[in-house]
Amino acid sequence: MAQVTLSQISKVYPNGAKAVKPASFDIPDGEFVVLVGPSGCGKSSMLRMIAGLEDISTGDLHIGERRVNDLDPADRDIAMVFQNYALYPHMTVRKNIGYGLQNRKIAKAEINRKVAEASALLNLDDYLDRKPSQLSGGQRQRVAMGRAIVRDPELFLFDEPLSNLDAKLRNQMRIEIKALQRRLGVTAVYVTHDQVEAMTMADRIIVMNAGNIEQIGTPFEVYNRPATTFVASFMGAPPMNLMEGTITDGQVRIGDLVVAQNLDHPAGPVTVGIRPEDIIPDAAGQMKIEVSLVEELGAHRLLHGTLGGHPLSVYVSKDNEVRPGVLHVSLKQNAVSLFGKDTGARLS
Repeated sequence: MAQVTLSQISKVYPNGAKAVKPASFDIPDGEFVVLVGPSGCGKSSMLRMIAGLEDISTGDLHIGERRVNDLDPADRDIAMVFQNYALYPHMTVRKNIGYGLQNRKIAKAEINRKVAEASALLNLDDYLDRKPSQLSGGQRQRVAMGRAIVRDPELFLFDEPLSNLDAKLRNQMRIEIKALQRRLGVTAVYVTHDQVEAMTMADRIIVMNAGNIEQIGTPFEVYNRPATTFVASFMGAPPMNLMEGTITDGQVRIGDLVVAQNLDHPAGPVTVGIRPEDIIPDAAGQMKIEVSLVEELGAHRLLHGTLGGHPLSVYVSKDNEVRPGVLHVSLKQNAVSLFGKDTGARLS
């Protein structure tokens, strides 16, 4: 295992495009960190700099005690799992898993032992003599992980490894990858655009946007205390409701509706954030929502409507038989998040 330290790392391409603006963070031994954000946010460039597949424009990268800026990928003691599996189609599963060790001139008996251990760990024993074309997508991804495991790397890197799988298989593989990382105790950096993957797999999440790190925190912190309106709108399905509001005499108002009070904030415009599940149907509630659409999600219903002219989403349980029309609601305690109107940054 190894700690990874990034100090003011950035990536600027020859055309002047800033893929990653100067960023610093530490990844302790054995931690599972997920880089998440929309397409083009810089998360893959960050991962490729750690891997050595992209040159670092500025800053220092340490894996363990070594500064690795100028080391080739093969010398960084990392293993990478790609979105497209990158398997050799003409080789069996057994040969695919052991091929990297063979190139490093490892003894055949040692290769066989390591392949057997990885195969048992990944439930691939029945498929060792098959070729990739005879495997499902999930099995191919297990083979790719087996090839990484046998190297005993200090660091695992995952580049959107589940993007090519269907929804059910993605759910299964999320659990398997996280359980495998826990069992091996290896440090891991995982890139995805899927915020559900980030929330369910990460020890810590790094949310990126337009080359910047917007927030670093545990899934609980990122979801419940988003640092910016971008994080609030990106993390969550559906995302946090964001509405224009004002602070007057210690009260937060959306139009004429008071949604929070007794605040010690200066008066002025703010952005008000409320998670859909923190809004509760309540016949005695003073907030009235105009519900226009009800989505059936099985365990829940998702209501779409407006509050004071602002679009709003509300989660209710399947037992709430809500129909389009006026719905009285109240808010859970501490449900309101406030963000600067101009900066988008969370107000303390």
